[in-house]
Amino acid sequence: MVHAADRRADATRSRSGVSCYIVRTGRNQTCPCGSGLKFKKCCGSYAAGDQAPASDHNTADIRRAFEQHRAAEKIREQQQGFGRPIVAFKANDQQLVAVGMTLYHSPTWKTFPDFLADHIKQVLDPAWGNAELAKPFAERHPLIQWYDACCRYQQSMIKTAGEPTAMNVTGVVACYLGLAYSLYLIKHNVELQERLVRRLKIVEQFQGAYYELVVANILIRAGFELTLEDETDGKTKHCEYAAVSKRTGKKYWVEAKMRSVAGLLGKTQRDGTTDMNPLNRLIPQLNDALAKPVADERLIFIDLNTEQIIDAAGKPPWIENAARRLEQYEKRELAPGLTAHLFVTNFAFHRFLNDQMPLAAFPFGLGLPDLNRPGTRRVSEAYRLKQKYIDMHHIGEAILSYGRFPTTFDGSLPSEALHGRSRAIIGETYSFGDPAKGGRIGRVTSACVSEDASEAWYAIVDPNGNSSLIKEPMSADELADYRAHKDSYFGRVRPVGGKTEDPFELFESFVESHNWITHEQLLNNLAGSPDIETLRALSRDDLLYEYCERMVASAMAQSKQAS
Repeated sequence: MVHAADRRADATRSRSGVSCYIVRTGRNQTCPCGSGLKFKKCCGSYAAGDQAPASDHNTADIRRAFEQHRAAEKIREQQQGFGRPIVAFKANDQQLVAVGMTLYHSPTWKTFPDFLADHIKQVLDPAWGNAELAKPFAERHPLIQWYDACCRYQQSMIKTAGEPTAMNVTGVVACYLGLAYSLYLIKHNVELQERLVRRLKIVEQFQGAYYELVVANILIRAGFELTLEDETDGKTKHCEYAAVSKRTGKKYWVEAKMRSVAGLLGKTQRDGTTDMNPLNRLIPQLNDALAKPVADERLIFIDLNTEQIIDAAGKPPWIENAARRLEQYEKRELAPGLTAHLFVTNFAFHRFLNDQMPLAAFPFGLGLPDLNRPGTRRVSEAYRLKQKYIDMHHIGEAILSYGRFPTTFDGSLPSEALHGRSRAIIGETYSFGDPAKGGRIGRVTSACVSEDASEAWYAIVDPNGNSSLIKEPMSADELADYRAHKDSYFGRVRPVGGKTEDPFELFESFVESHNWITHEQLLNNLAGSPDIETLRALSRDDLLYEYCERMVASAMAQSKQAS
């Protein structure tokens, strides 16, 4: 695998192998990127910060390198989450991957899922897997049934042997590779206890161990450090593990429980229910989780293990039913002073092995009346609540991204690592086309993408200070990478533009873009307000939120008038 940094080693990179078109635009003409601004005020601008004096060249280079590193790290985090980064490198013809303190290698791994598919076999023991494969299909362990179905799906999708192939994440891929990724994450970030591996192999204990790994996967990618409990201690009740948020430092004790259904995940009528009501075990399992003694806050996951039915509003009907039941429980049965952060999930991948993976979850604050409760709030209040429960927000994001696996080992873009593409990076100098045939050499000052036309547009400045626009066609895999990483694709982290009709999204955007403004500047911006004296007494953050709230109200009113 060739790293992007290796391909950008020279001061000037040639892009002569890429078809491009030069568009001559006058500085006072409308910018062709579609912003509506003049070219000199948009893609044709050359910010003073980029025109560093000769004496400041080192500072400019350092700033540019920092911005590129920040963008690359953003892309890596979007692929790998916020756990320990993948540790991998090439040596001769071998791809090497470090997992915890163990080093694995193979000449055949071209993608990270290739490694995962081999690693799970090593963890579970090839002899055990082969013994299960020798059994009739119906008698095999559920995990080996997944393996068989996953292999068949891969064989049906691969077009050229030995070449990477893009595949949809169906239920069986989410089940088998999801488990493989969970085993990797816990071994790489914490430790993989042998007792947990044994539980996975025992059919009667498989479901519990599987869901514990699903939850560990979510928490690690959400940025939590896990501490496993002593599973050999059967004398005292304790939670599965403790989780400490790297962002807030808060510590949570975690419980993970899944409803057992006869005929699924190795359960029979002896140890699984035949009741079709998805909520029949919600409260008993919640009581079991609350019975565990904890020294800090509780974080409970309960999976309903039910059919994924969607109503006319686009939501599973069990969400409203579960919310009502939990509200009743809170009023009538919850012990005074007891609180818990609860996620009710339905990871129904194993019910739809050949279809797109279904997933649903919702958070509930047990004894926490301001966590995900219905009601009308000012957007600034909703923003404060999000910050108060920011750990739950990041867990929710990690739940929604379950089943997305890193493709590359180093966090680089698949279109570059696997297909040899090369995007232009803001701040770098390239040769666009053949200079002898009218091509241009210039430094990229800004870039954007026309998704409808599948084109990348680059504003460049040549060594003589002349500005021009270059457009290049984008392949399907390049466009997919751009859509996945719009805020960092061109080597600089920046807010993603575009209109929004969501007041909360607009408020967050205003807060982010105005977060540098001082208290005095905010007061100057609000100088004409009739309540200016009241505003003067507010703290800087409170004043910022009030200012952004009023901007949202103004923007929404203008949007309503325009429509």
